[in-house]
Amino acid sequence: MTVKPVLTDVRQLRIQAREHLDKGAVTAGYAADLPVVLKLLNEALATEIVCMLRYRRHHFMARGIHAKSTADEFLVHSNEEQGHADQLAARIVQLGGEPDYAPDSLTLRSHAEYVTGDSLVDMIKEDLVAERIAIDSYRELIQYLGDLDPTTSDMLKEILAVEEEHADELADLLEDLPGEH
Repeated sequence: MTVKPVLTDVRQLRIQAREHLDKGAVTAGYAADLPVVLKLLNEALATEIVCMLRYRRHHFMARGIHAKSTADEFLVHSNEEQGHADQLAARIVQLGGEPDYAPDSLTLRSHAEYVTGDSLVDMIKEDLVAERIAIDSYRELIQYLGDLDPTTSDMLKEILAVEEEHADELADLLEDLPGEH
């Protein structure tokens, strides 16, 4: 048996909307634990920044016969990770928080590590490992949020889809390169 949600009376919605105007988008109906959500979003932000920086380094450090096309892919991924970071920072602010860009604790808050890799194959492997970490982190965060914060959950689902594309592309690059895999 499915339980139908109870809809709030329109007059009550209007009264609630006038309360706590300083909270912006966070209304009385926001059901998630806001401090926890902000902490988790700042961890995701740190992860995206670390990944963006690693990809950017790999773009410039790629060497070898296959380096040009792989370096170009690294740059595309770096730019997409920066876009994810921007989305996360905007959502943090929308929820009344502050995005944490503090460089001294960035790698401590990031779920992914900043491992540079010595060769093109190593760079691709490290990027693939980081993408796989991001994929699982986003899946868990989406599950944690459930229906408590559908806006954040929808944003994270969009980011997750791109991270899965990155992992697939990196796996393909790895498969196409000669050498140890």
